[in-house]
Amino acid sequence: MLRLILAVTLLVVACVPANVPSTRAIDIAGRRIQVVATTGMVADLVRNVGGVRVEVAALMGPGVDPHLYKPSAGDINRLENADIIFYNGLELEGRMTDLFVKMARVGKPTVPVTDGVTESRLREPPEFEGKYDPHIWFDVTLWQETIPVVARELSRVDPSSEKVFEANAAAYTKELGDLHRYVQTLAGEVAQPSRVLITAHDAFGYFGQAYGFEVKGLQGISTATEAGAADVQDLAAFIAERKVKAIFVESSVSRAAIEAVQAAVRARGFDVQVGGELFSDAMGAEGTPEGTYVGMFKHNAETIARALK
Repeated sequence: MLRLILAVTLLVVACVPANVPSTRAIDIAGRRIQVVATTGMVADLVRNVGGVRVEVAALMGPGVDPHLYKPSAGDINRLENADIIFYNGLELEGRMTDLFVKMARVGKPTVPVTDGVTESRLREPPEFEGKYDPHIWFDVTLWQETIPVVARELSRVDPSSEKVFEANAAAYTKELGDLHRYVQTLAGEVAQPSRVLITAHDAFGYFGQAYGFEVKGLQGISTATEAGAADVQDLAAFIAERKVKAIFVESSVSRAAIEAVQAAVRARGFDVQVGGELFSDAMGAEGTPEGTYVGMFKHNAETIARALK
């Protein structure tokens, strides 16, 4: 049934011209704006900018991998009933990206938050075949560039609340500036030779670029392709040679791959520890510090610094 729903949705929107505005004012009649976001990071961003004027539902909860996510029938219903949809973009959401683009063509306000990021600052690793790395939230200063996009698009839906959105955006920009400086301080406590960050997949490239870490992921930027035995052995050889202190598992990726690397390193006569669990493509549970972008980022930075220094 779900396949039929998706197929019909895609067929309908594919027939509509692409020049329909993505966001416009709607009649909200004093109620809160109904927002659907894809990842927890995007949902938290919209909550901070929208404040009391928005009610936000995230499609992808803790531990969910957006690269592989397939929408349910309930998701389709939520998307259809939303006043506006926010997603990451840069193909983080995989095939769902096509659905969002086509929904925008029929007039549904559908916004990739990465549209506000300076293109020259985006990573384009060779292993990603000419596409940009979508994990921009791992550089706090890049994530700050998504804030004006959200404020602008919410203001188009609800022009009467524009001042509210602008004030919230300014406050959140300041909060993220404080976060960025805190992470810089933590990174400075790790000796330069020890700043090697090894994770299950290459989601932390922007983190390494922003905070001075050499980053290696067992899998590529997307988890859609699995690492092979040769990848495990190559990474194990690197860890043993460099005597890396710790490697890290991710909440949205199976531990098995990193544990295989750990075993391969031990077979080479060097003992590397698992330094902890990092949040990469998903945040923590709602109601916990790690269930917010700021709390998640602090957890990651503190876990990395504690294990490597």
